[in-house]
Amino acid sequence: SLPPVSGMPHGCTWGLWNRPESKKDELGTLNLLTPSVKVAARAEIQAGISVGINWSMENCQDPHSNRRKPEHRIMELPDWVGHDDEVTMNTQGGSQWDGFRHWAHQPTGLYYNGVTHAEIMDNTKETRNGIDQWTAHGAIVGRGILLDYLSWATERGISYSPIERHPISEKDLEAVARAQDTEFEEGDILLIRSGFVKWHNEASEEERKKGTVNGSEWAGLEGNRESVEWLWNRHFAAVGGDANVFEAWPAKDERYRLHDNLIALFGTPIGEMFNLEELAE
Repeated sequence: SLPPVSGMPHGCTWGLWNRPESKKDELGTLNLLTPSVKVAARAEIQAGISVGINWSMENCQDPHSNRRKPEHRIMELPDWVGHDDEVTMNTQGGSQWDGFRHWAHQPTGLYYNGVTHAEIMDNTKETRNGIDQWTAHGAIVGRGILLDYLSWATERGISYSPIERHPISEKDLEAVARAQDTEFEEGDILLIRSGFVKWHNEASEEERKKGTVNGSEWAGLEGNRESVEWLWNRHFAAVGGDANVFEAWPAKDERYRLHDNLIALFGTPIGEMFNLEELAE
């Protein structure tokens, strides 16, 4: 149902949310978080209990892909009783949203809405696709839904390791939703619990290295035509989970690699390494 974009594969949203009176869109599917969607989300609040899902960057001491582990320095204030903090970190070292400057459509090298790699790397150019635009829009606020795939699979005798390539299909997620009595709404923020944080919490130091700095395969949503069409047709505003890649990795089909399709073509933020353990209880 998406109009064609010259030089890009079908399923590209570029231009869909552009407005004549402003520069090119930098929000992607976050445009679905309209005031009416947020008001409807508020109406579902029942207990009023808040659950933090941030997974501290201090957990992942051995990031994969040669990323630098976080460093935290506590510095005393001279002449005063107090201190400052200095933090050096790679933003992929803990809970994070993959923004539109993080990943391009690999075959063309273009980022969401046609931003080039040269633009990203040139500090003299006007910043486009920055996550500051999300904040200016009101941040990522809406109706979140948790699909607890790990519990669903365990109850059905499906055994797998989060640090091995275990593909989760869109049919699986539909089944999880039915089992939980969860209904989808346009503009939902999808969270998938696949078990990475639980595995990490229970693993030894050596086991953790196997699944992080020395890892190359992870469980997640399978990247194929069916899952990409499902993600678009469900009109999620953003997606995420406890996995460190979100999609089953490595991707088996370059055309339907989810990072390409979600971040670059749809303009959909991907959240990774969220701590969903307490939320799933």
